Amino acid sequence: MCERRCFMERIDIGSMLPQELSDLMSQLGEKPFRGRQIFQWIHAKQVESFEEMTDLPLMLRLKLSEEFDVSEWSKILQVRPSSDAQSTKYLLRLAKNTIIESVSMSYSYGASACVSTQAGCDMGCSFCASAEGLDRNLSAGEMCGQVYSMQKTSGARISHVVLMGSGEPMANYDGVVKFIRLISNEAGQNISQRRIAVSTCGIVPGIYKLAGEGLSVTLAVSLHAPNDEIRSRIMPVAKAYPMDELLKACRSYAKATKRRVTYEYAMIKGENDSAENAEELAKLIKGSLCHVNLIPVNDVGKNFTKSGKREIEAFASKLAEYGVEVTIRRKLGSDINAACGQLRSERIG
Repeated sequence: MCERRCFMERIDIGSMLPQELSDLMSQLGEKPFRGRQIFQWIHAKQVESFEEMTDLPLMLRLKLSEEFDVSEWSKILQVRPSSDAQSTKYLLRLAKNTIIESVSMSYSYGASACVSTQAGCDMGCSFCASAEGLDRNLSAGEMCGQVYSMQKTSGARISHVVLMGSGEPMANYDGVVKFIRLISNEAGQNISQRRIAVSTCGIVPGIYKLAGEGLSVTLAVSLHAPNDEIRSRIMPVAKAYPMDELLKACRSYAKATKRRVTYEYAMIKGENDSAENAEELAKLIKGSLCHVNLIPVNDVGKNFTKSGKREIEAFASKLAEYGVEVTIRRKLGSDINAACGQLRSERIG
């Protein structure tokens, strides 16, 4: 019994695909189809206990309850809606007393979930509130649990997911890829992979690896500068992966997946928002399969000020002149500290 228990304690049941659960059931002497039933209960019906899985034999439910705890995924500590009802921030507690945050956002096309992939982050980007250091990676099941908690609390079905919350997805690569396969599985939430975006601050090896996974997710790259000089001042990762290497990887991703790469660009007054910066960026990326998303930088107490409306619009116009697709992100959640890490920092600070 001890050997089996020790083996099972190393398994995160919420991070297992249907076939993996079927294999686990076989190891436990159960019918393999029980694995698909458990997957549907967790990922389609989003139950929080094995007792609710009423089509499983009672003895199996008791056995699972001894070894696993579905409700450990996420306990909501705080819900903070914005005044315009367009976004809601959630503070959640996971296993090991880990505190994370997630955000739901309302758009004309549906509800989008901004999911954390790590508790904290150690990438050190100077404009980000989650750069206070890394606690731990989140499991794929814990990432799914964020989506399910937001759906159950709001009553609105999540149709889009962005892995842009706290953490660097490429630093939790295996967990992130597993999450994508779980959340898009037809027996669960069946969210189209084309409605999932994976963000990175520019971990080049991870971009190449993701391109070979056979997934159809959008790659979003936190660029935030038109050259290495500016980028290295605000993003330490630029010292490891220079701009030319990063853009080469992005072009490779677009070629392999036929998916447009999104370049996230935080507009920082006096730092990266000049007409010269816009022209330099445009010359770097013109002609490639990409899109630029201009974002007024969030006020996170890091001595950065967002660019003015006129500067942002002028920057966008300059990119458009070179044929680069560009949008200006609608700013959501400023009154609820919706920037990555802000609410968590309040809680643990």
